[in-house]
Amino acid sequence: MIRARHLRSQESPSGGSPTVYLDDEKDTYLVQGWRVEDDERLGQMDIPGHETVVEIPRRMVQFFQEVKRRDEDPDV
Repeated sequence: MIRARHLRSQESPSGGSPTVYLDDEKDTYLVQGWRVEDDERLGQMDIPGHETVVEIPRRMVQFFQEVKRRDEDPDV
């Protein structure tokens, strides 16, 4: 069973997004954000058909280091 563990959220006016999860089984992060549907923006990237692009606020990047430190040292 895949276990997606909620790690960190950022308040959003609409609620629930953006959020970072950790999949303990695959040892990967899952990111909830706003789906990018703008063809011009998507056209600037080489996105394979089996992938998608989500957008998160720049301020969320700090949480990746915070989460990484917490994974490496749970006492942080």
